[in-house]
Amino acid sequence: MTLNPDYFRDRYVASADPWGLAERWYEARKYAVTLALLPKLHYGTAFEPGCSIGVLTTMLAPRCDALLACDAVPAAVTSARARATGLHGVHVEQRTIPDQWPPGSFDLIVWSELLYFFDDADLGQVLGLGIGSLRPGGQILAVHWRHPAPDHPRTGDEVHEDLAAHPGLALLARYRDPDFTAEVYARADGDLRSVAQAGGIA
Repeated sequence: MTLNPDYFRDRYVASADPWGLAERWYEARKYAVTLALLPKLHYGTAFEPGCSIGVLTTMLAPRCDALLACDAVPAAVTSARARATGLHGVHVEQRTIPDQWPPGSFDLIVWSELLYFFDDADLGQVLGLGIGSLRPGGQILAVHWRHPAPDHPRTGDEVHEDLAAHPGLALLARYRDPDFTAEVYARADGDLRSVAQAGGIA
């Protein structure tokens, strides 16, 4: 993570839900739109780095056989674990990416309000790790706030410009409004055909 970890720890000291993930209409609407954007009804294994307090985690869980969620802040991990209690196949860990990217491969990777925290070098590494961790036919869901945030190394729009320009990614679906962009990508190496054959795209 490019930003100093104290930036995030201080946020959770000030509030148990510093971004209002469980309360704001923006978040509720964004989650509904982005989950509906996913082309597949069900995924085998999924990875959600930067899960915060686990609000999206609980919504992803019914659509995955196994979901690994992580956050760098212990307080966030504790909250996410409590929120996910009793959900089948959900495992919440404390990890910092890209340094502690998990082993294995995934059918779905979710980057929700995360990638604008990385500088060029770290973002390049995260994208490479994510693409390299996708199983055949796997997908990446990315969703980010579009408004300026002076303490972020890049804007949400810049994140999605980077994703669109990456030679390893092929766009499957997109939603954009004045507040956020949500996109789904596959690996640009023939996975588009396998997704289409599975009924994921027309």
